[in-house]
Amino acid sequence: MKVWTHSDPWRWLRAGLPCALAVVLAACSSGAGHVQTAGGQATDPATIDFPLFYVKRYSVPLQPDANDLRMLRFAVPSADLFMRSNASPSGTETNITKGITGTGTSTAANYDIKDVSASADGKTILFAMRGPLTANMDQTKAPTWRIWQYVIATAALSQVINPASDPSAVVGGEPVNDISPQFLPDGRIVFSSTRQQQSVGILLNENMPQFIAQDEERTEPAFVLHVMNGDGSNIHQVSFNQSHDRDPTVLANGRIMWTRWDDAPPGQKGMHLYSANPDGTDLQLLYGANSHATGTTADGQNNATIEFVKTHEMADGRILALVRPYTYPNVNDWGGDLVIIDTNDYVENTQPAVAGSGFAGPAQTRATSNAVLTVPGPSPGGRFYDGFPLWDGTGRIIVSWTQCRLLDTSVTPNTVLPCTAPNLAAPNAQSAPPVFSLWMFDPTTNTLQPIMQPTDGIMITDVVAAQPRTLPAEIVDQEPGLTLDQDMYDNGVGQIDIRSVYDIDGADTALPSIAAVADPVQTPPDTRAARFLRLEKAVSIPDQKVLKLPGTAFGATNYMREILGYVPIQPDGSVVVQVPAQVAFTISVLDANGRRISPVHDAWLQLQPGETVKCNGCHTPASAQKPAAGLTAVSHGRRGAFNSVYDGGTAGAAFPNSMVTYTSSITATTAPLVPGTQGETMAETLSDASCAADQPRCAINMPKGDVLYTDLWTNTAVAKAGTPISDTYNAINAEFAASTITTWIPPTSAGCLVVWGPTCRITINYTEQIQPLWSLSRTYTGGVAAGQTGPCTLCHGPTGAGGAVQVPAGTTQLDLTASTSQTMPPFLTSYVDLLFSHDEQTVNMGALQELTVPGPVDPTTGQPTQVPVALAPPAVAGSANASAKFFGVFAPGGSHVGYLSASDLRLVSEWLDIGAQYFNNPFDPAVAALN
Repeated sequence: MKVWTHSDPWRWLRAGLPCALAVVLAACSSGAGHVQTAGGQATDPATIDFPLFYVKRYSVPLQPDANDLRMLRFAVPSADLFMRSNASPSGTETNITKGITGTGTSTAANYDIKDVSASADGKTILFAMRGPLTANMDQTKAPTWRIWQYVIATAALSQVINPASDPSAVVGGEPVNDISPQFLPDGRIVFSSTRQQQSVGILLNENMPQFIAQDEERTEPAFVLHVMNGDGSNIHQVSFNQSHDRDPTVLANGRIMWTRWDDAPPGQKGMHLYSANPDGTDLQLLYGANSHATGTTADGQNNATIEFVKTHEMADGRILALVRPYTYPNVNDWGGDLVIIDTNDYVENTQPAVAGSGFAGPAQTRATSNAVLTVPGPSPGGRFYDGFPLWDGTGRIIVSWTQCRLLDTSVTPNTVLPCTAPNLAAPNAQSAPPVFSLWMFDPTTNTLQPIMQPTDGIMITDVVAAQPRTLPAEIVDQEPGLTLDQDMYDNGVGQIDIRSVYDIDGADTALPSIAAVADPVQTPPDTRAARFLRLEKAVSIPDQKVLKLPGTAFGATNYMREILGYVPIQPDGSVVVQVPAQVAFTISVLDANGRRISPVHDAWLQLQPGETVKCNGCHTPASAQKPAAGLTAVSHGRRGAFNSVYDGGTAGAAFPNSMVTYTSSITATTAPLVPGTQGETMAETLSDASCAADQPRCAINMPKGDVLYTDLWTNTAVAKAGTPISDTYNAINAEFAASTITTWIPPTSAGCLVVWGPTCRITINYTEQIQPLWSLSRTYTGGVAAGQTGPCTLCHGPTGAGGAVQVPAGTTQLDLTASTSQTMPPFLTSYVDLLFSHDEQTVNMGALQELTVPGPVDPTTGQPTQVPVALAPPAVAGSANASAKFFGVFAPGGSHVGYLSASDLRLVSEWLDIGAQYFNNPFDPAVAALN
């Protein structure tokens, strides 16, 4: 295969780059396709009459966090922003930030710069800068990342947000960071920030102090999207992820596209692409949640795990993205590969964006056929740091690219070797420091032409061209009373409208069908599977400097959850429910016992005040699909990905065998997620009636803090009505009211027990809400404790009546006492025995001791050993329905029927479902005692 080189191929050698030519030969010897490099003596790459802007870093950072996609706050000195007169080796460059940073050399004042972008008219540059920095500085302290702009015509350089008049520059004592700025078509700026402007305000509504929430790994503050005016005023938050929303850009259609780090447990974690309107409405998964195993490995297979970052829309509407792993173990491994993605036709690499379109994929095309690897270690084809597509009709991309170089550590000082096939095959071959510089890449010919000469110790990154392009379409912010519901906007809620929870990934999963389940004659109401929808919310976690939170506060899981409320699911599986706006939430489908029957939702949803989001149904998350052999994970959450399988009711008629009080209407507005015109669902029909007659308006759509059901549908002349369900916290309150020994604290406020509202939260802490259930004295009328009076610990404890020593009752020897665990302090013994394996015990000479059985022979002494017998726990953190050992004894025919009320069991069920945490309130005073 032909390789183009400079007419003076040794020029780079004399310039101190001994492997520049060798990397091209290495690509050829690898057996893979290769990028052709054209010489500097040839014609300039193109005649381009607009300048380039880029970051010049004066050293290669050696700190691993500097090269981790999840560490957005991290900064290292030193860098400057440069302007180059054109995309040509003969172009002249100007140091834009020299007046701020210093001399513009390695001795400059210590600043870091990143995330350069250009306005659509090519007249203004935005970027993020942090400094002055000091060596080994505390990354949590000021100075922090701030947004700057440069006006080309006037050479004016300034901060967009005036630090002197920035009321949210410090939140809870922590300085904020602003990065990734991009102009919107109307002159406003979208950017990523730790300000969390609206989320911080909501903390006050939750009776918590204001603080900047950490990402879900609890490594740094979560960066989420904000929008502000061009002068830095009117800053407001538009995305509500619990981890980072990074790299926003504006598409030609006016929507914002960005990389979202989905890290909600236990889901399909990764960085994939989302989109929304600039005001945060209509959030959708755009691409890639199930396309991460598509990176290139040394054997040429496309199965390495990659993330999608640093995206730009190309002139033809496809998306240019950098793909690479989160981080590399070797500090000299940087960058990744460039791929071009057809997001218009695909939501995943082999899943079309419209069901039944016939597209088979792949959606992703590697920009180069060169052997660019996305796994740790040397990459024969070099690696890209980023790329910026030109809109000049050529399809070319200005890239930051480094050749492949190897570091020989067998000699002192270490030397750089070319990436020849023998050198790459050497044991423990490792990358040398990269030499990222600017190249003009033409995907159609697979050629790279140099714009800047690579130089050891210098990194050229974050390139943009100040090229005028057609202004993207402007999407005007939605307004209350016009496109947003005024009442919901005023109340701080949005609304979700689900046609049927039985519609799973475009298939009718109801047995035998949605229509049959909705008919009480064909399906008695009490036998329906899906009965309630639970709304669950993440609990924000502060930095350790704000609150020294021990890991034991979380208990069996590494996160905290709250419950926003409950709503009945209508017979056809439909739901219309209001949800507190501007919070990250998920949903769970529950059975009649209030226990989750759906897989755990693995991505955060959000609503803006007054917004209604409509969807066909539910989906099986990738985390739940992968165990099934041969089952390909599919993505939901993209408009039109699946067609609705449920037609709804017949216009003007009652639903089959239901009361005539409610009749369906035709609703074309069930779209956009539903094509065509379909009848209203049962939930929509109820919503219409409630919104027209009830006070407060649409009362039936408001969630409740309790699990409540009354049959509103069944025509009792032809079928039996469903059994009412009333599992309430007030009922538990009544159980404890007569006790003078045991107290119980409801998991929500007294006001929310009376009237549920958008600021109400259900917060379950084990020591306060669950342990009292085991300690409350009751009289047992049947079962194994018939005729006895006392707490659960009467049998499930180490001592019984009269203080006699006993083995805790049950096949799992469940000790429910409030003593401190001897094996897992500081947890209570009951918590440990419920959720963790524990050793079987026996009574020996009036004392409890571990039961042991013969074990393997000790290889040292040759003597037999005795080993304890482990007992499996009766409950499972994260799933009440998987906790059959516990709940089975309370079921009809069980040994403990009636010992706990339905409301008690509902409380235990919801606690298990959300993760069985020890605490779900980081600021609970009892948490401090765990330290």
